[in-house]
Amino acid sequence: MKRSTLLRGTAVTGAFAIALTLTSCAGSAADQAAPSSTDLTVGSVDLSADCPSTIVVQTDWNPEAEHGHLYEMIKDKYTIDANTKAVTGPLMSDGEYTGVNLEIRAGGPAIGFQTVSAQMYQDDKITLGYVSTDEAIQLSSTTPTKAVMAPLDISPTMVMWDPATYPDVKTIQDVKPALESKKGVWRYFDGSAYIEYLKSAGLASADILDGSYDGTPSNFVAAGGKDMQQGFASAEPYVYQNEVSAWGKPVKFALIHDSGWQTYQSSMSVKAADFDKLSPCLTKLVPVLQKAGVAYYKDPKAANDLILKLVDEYNTGWTYTQGVADYSVKTQVDLGLVGNGPDSTYGNFDDARFADFFDKASKVYTALGTPPAAGYTPKDLYTNEFIDTSISF
Repeated sequence: MKRSTLLRGTAVTGAFAIALTLTSCAGSAADQAAPSSTDLTVGSVDLSADCPSTIVVQTDWNPEAEHGHLYEMIKDKYTIDANTKAVTGPLMSDGEYTGVNLEIRAGGPAIGFQTVSAQMYQDDKITLGYVSTDEAIQLSSTTPTKAVMAPLDISPTMVMWDPATYPDVKTIQDVKPALESKKGVWRYFDGSAYIEYLKSAGLASADILDGSYDGTPSNFVAAGGKDMQQGFASAEPYVYQNEVSAWGKPVKFALIHDSGWQTYQSSMSVKAADFDKLSPCLTKLVPVLQKAGVAYYKDPKAANDLILKLVDEYNTGWTYTQGVADYSVKTQVDLGLVGNGPDSTYGNFDDARFADFFDKASKVYTALGTPPAAGYTPKDLYTNEFIDTSISF
């Protein structure tokens, strides 16, 4: 079955969904080294008394290397269900069984491009979901969530351009005057909150913005280098140079993070109302998640093999190759998208950074008519209490 080319971007509500006509696999679940957890001996970490028998994680996109820390925990024994776009296996830590299973669900096209927090409130089986800080702030009045771990320290969201057309562009600050001089546009997913922030900061304006980006490369290629475009720094630079034959040359980029919009992308989060109930589980589980992240970036091969297999079997229109996966892992580490951040701990949130972002995002969302819940503070949206500060890269 032929699949359309679909590139990774920031999942947003609304406009992204209208651009795509997707195909999906039919048929029954596919067993791959099917787990037999009853035959496994529980190791030094036992989650069975405090956690659900199956911990369900809702991701924000199709399987990809940015999610590698999850797949690291079931890379050797798993069952794939191509119909529901989910994979399940015994949750392992340091090679030992933890007494529970892990189910990882695809997002994006698999959930109709709706937000992860909305999906979490529709399905009580979901234990944790990938909720970015901006989404958590915007939806705190309707689908409140609380983040317990940050797999990514810096968001990969970026703007990219043709260096031959724009040789003098180096930073976000250079983009607006450069596009104005060439009468080009910055194409992005309609509804992306960072755009409103950039406008308020004087780094973008209506005359250079085009919210018609649909995740495909056609408009960027057709513009011949005049236009710029949203993407993920950990994917599109490789894809456009090596896998988009109509382009086939390097692009340059700047991270949105460097403009001051410093969201925590894909934070591991629970529904706010479930926080107290899940706290005993999270006390044991979060350090397991931290260890899995460190292990994945040390040796990503087996987990990436599973990611590539899932992409093929889910068949949502998402194209993901070994080359992209390898590039993504290296780029995440090289750019500091994943790592210890400003301290010596992997997976925690920086209090000052979170407070600064909360202030900026609250102003943006208030102007858009979706302010944070009344009385909310940053501490309502995240915690470091379950983080093991000894776990680091």
